[in-house]
Amino acid sequence: MSRPNRLSPSLATVTAIVIATMLLLSVGLAYVGVTWYSSYLDESMTTSMPPQAALAYRSLKEGQSSDGASVRALIDYMNEQDAQADVRIRLSALVCGLISATACAIIGIYLARRIASPLEDLTAAAKTLQSGDFSARVVAPTGSTREVASLVQTFNALAVSLDTMEKRLRFNNMAIAHELRTPLTILQGGLQGMIDGVFALEPRHVSDLLLQVEGLGRIVEDLRTLSLAIGHQLVMQRQMLDMAEVVAAVVAAARPMLEESGLAVETALAPAVIAADPQRVRQAVLALLENVRRYAAGGGRLRCETERLDDGSVVIRILDRGPGFPEDMDAVAVNPFWRGDSSRSRATGGTGLGLSVVKAIALAHNGQLTFSNRPEGGAMVAIRLCPA
Repeated sequence: MSRPNRLSPSLATVTAIVIATMLLLSVGLAYVGVTWYSSYLDESMTTSMPPQAALAYRSLKEGQSSDGASVRALIDYMNEQDAQADVRIRLSALVCGLISATACAIIGIYLARRIASPLEDLTAAAKTLQSGDFSARVVAPTGSTREVASLVQTFNALAVSLDTMEKRLRFNNMAIAHELRTPLTILQGGLQGMIDGVFALEPRHVSDLLLQVEGLGRIVEDLRTLSLAIGHQLVMQRQMLDMAEVVAAVVAAARPMLEESGLAVETALAPAVIAADPQRVRQAVLALLENVRRYAAGGGRLRCETERLDDGSVVIRILDRGPGFPEDMDAVAVNPFWRGDSSRSRATGGTGLGLSVVKAIALAHNGQLTFSNRPEGGAMVAIRLCPA
């Protein structure tokens, strides 16, 4: 989307120029009209003089003397005409002023409509947005002021954002329904079977249903985490932490789970102190370790690193030797229910919200989540935490 041209005049400048132009035009038209009418009156008075007054007028104009009677006739005629000429000139000034004001008003209305026309388009587009159609866009006309161009750009950006949010919300609603349908169906079928006597009320059957309840609980907790992130309430308590110690503790707790999946854990944990929420950081690191266990256990190796950067931020990296991310990396960033393998079940594939939760935690710490495929094979996920 193009930015407003810095060389475009501002609305205040255009308005001042239009007002000054209209004033000058109005005064100019009135002056021209009155001057022309004055000349017309002079010519009319000259041609309508009585013969004796006209003779005296021509003699005086040529620098010659005239008899007293002719001069007296000329003076009487001029005195008589001056009173009428004053009235006519005042009337002509009024008429010319009205004509010039009308002409300037017509021109001003035209220019005002030219300036305001983008606002009418914006109003129509806003009504379209209000009706639920987020495809509405506005094009700033050539020569628009900076304010109008900036307003059009902001409106289009808002429309794009609303369109994206609406599509994402629709997709998320479908994804949530899909995520909840399977465990609820299993629970409903299992409980109905026990009520009908098809399944015996045995600990094994109850344990299977309990696994589905735990899966639902994980989905609800992950959705709650994302909701807290949207409301900027995800990180509530920061304290000075050494990320090397936090990651080491999480790796030590998860080591049995990782080794059971055939993963050998390596660490390169450099001291990295920063103010962060310990619970959320542990949640993010554990979610990444679980992703590696599910999707990259075949690589056999897992490496955890921590590093403090020169700008005071801290980076936590998780590197594996698995299959890596798909070629369409945008799917990983946009789809909150993305799974590395669509064929995995919920029991092996998790809720699909893992990376979205980690991204939300990173953003809550003024940081970011980045992921990429390693040239030698495998994937790298990095959480960057920045000072508050």
